[in-house]
Amino acid sequence: MRMNRMKTIRVVSAVICDSLENATKIFASTRGYGDFKGWWEFPGGKIETGETPQEALTREIREELNVEIKIGKLIDTVEYDYPAFHLSMDCFWCVMVEGKITLSAAGEARWLNKDDLDSVNWLPANTSIIRKIQNELLVGNTGK
Repeated sequence: MRMNRMKTIRVVSAVICDSLENATKIFASTRGYGDFKGWWEFPGGKIETGETPQEALTREIREELNVEIKIGKLIDTVEYDYPAFHLSMDCFWCVMVEGKITLSAAGEARWLNKDDLDSVNWLPANTSIIRKIQNELLVGNTGK
């Protein structure tokens, strides 16, 4: 008997940081709906037909957060099997260039520094990218 191949969903995620050159913190939010409501993730969404990952990311962040971003380098492409589908997620470093964050789809959101990354319950697909992000984040000023 031949197994049906799982449907692949292609998405993009913005790892929005405070600086593309010297990042000390990143923005994350909780899912506001669905099976994984309340789990933490990076904002983003599905790549529509005919869009580049960067075009999709610009559109999704505008829709979800009401801000404009500058997209930096690709951190990694995460491949993850959920029970009902295979997720292929391009994760990019980004910075906000215009606007003030307004949540439209997320439950809650916060800026996380290097030490805070393990303090939230990440979606399963996001856990593999957390170490790479942690390794690139600088320890921020403690205000001393």
